[in-house]
Amino acid sequence: MGRDLTRRGLLVGGAVAAGSTLAATGGYLAASRPDERPGSAATPTTEPFHGPHQAGIATEPQTQAAFLGLDLRPGTDREALGRLMRILTDDARRLTEGEPGLADAQPQLAGIPARLTVTFGFGPGLFTAAGVGRRPDTDLPAFPIDRLQDRWSGGDLLVQLCADDTVTLAHALRLIAKDARAFATVRWTQRGFRRPPTSQPAGQTQRNMMGQLDGTVQPSDLDRAVWIGDGPEWLRGGTLMVLRRIRMDLEEWDAADEAAKEFSIGRRLSNGAPLTGGREHDAPDFQAKDRIGFPVIHEAAHIRRAHVADPARRMLRRGYNYDEAISSDGVTETGLIFASYQADIARQFVPVQRRLADLDLLNTWTTPIGSAVFVLPPGCAPGGWIGEALLA
Repeated sequence: MGRDLTRRGLLVGGAVAAGSTLAATGGYLAASRPDERPGSAATPTTEPFHGPHQAGIATEPQTQAAFLGLDLRPGTDREALGRLMRILTDDARRLTEGEPGLADAQPQLAGIPARLTVTFGFGPGLFTAAGVGRRPDTDLPAFPIDRLQDRWSGGDLLVQLCADDTVTLAHALRLIAKDARAFATVRWTQRGFRRPPTSQPAGQTQRNMMGQLDGTVQPSDLDRAVWIGDGPEWLRGGTLMVLRRIRMDLEEWDAADEAAKEFSIGRRLSNGAPLTGGREHDAPDFQAKDRIGFPVIHEAAHIRRAHVADPARRMLRRGYNYDEAISSDGVTETGLIFASYQADIARQFVPVQRRLADLDLLNTWTTPIGSAVFVLPPGCAPGGWIGEALLA
């Protein structure tokens, strides 16, 4: 209580001091805010927080992302989880609308929402803590290519934050992490990036750090492929997320020539077109043969192994590059944070991943080192909170 009163006193005192300063400067400080300067082009851009689905899934991907994996503290029960999600939802809503959080110590950083989205996911441990026995099947089998590390895997609660501004994202991440301190500890944080709209048009397929266009084929009917339409009320309108951290061996990739790279992918590096076509979105012809009778797209080429003919079984993919450390000899720690969203993991994610693990030429240069699965509940209406139907 004393701490809160002290904070309140400081805020009041600060407001009085600020008023005195403004009077002495003729209001210069207030006029110097970026969104109030004459001729300023800064316009707050928001993504809707409320709705039947959580934002940050079907939203046009933003430039920056941070994925926060949390482990619940011992003794965190259903009632505590309800309090946690009320707090998190309230601050997430405020921040995405360009407002400071309830106990925001840096409210000046909240005024540019930059298309911020905050998305929540529940891991197996959260369902156990809440005493919920029935939940979707989120177990993944062991894949032979995996070299998973605990520091990038698992988690009871996920917070996915995406924005077009690095400062906005960093501020939101810090505030959300502070909100959760009394209930959970941080298991891992993964940060990723994409090219911003100022570099290439929105909606254009992005390149990963191997130079490939990544994410060409996406589902066209999200109601069939992504959103869950049946089951308990707390799940309808939600989805299932698989988050994989994939390390890239760029030193070895650099040593391969362009023909070998395109042979392994099944697409041209220049424009992403399949080797049997001329444009990125041309359908690959897996029956085509070269002049001596071999498949133009090799049996182990990535696009053949990842191909899903039924649109309802395709995953919505959202990839972010990471590039974090450079060793003393100049070798970078680089890869892809791969997030997929699907209504049924066993029918959509697992078959594709098994094919890739069994025979994919890109496995020569890529290694999954992190894996986590979460249930993303539906969105909420104004006045509601994420997970309310499950935890209330």
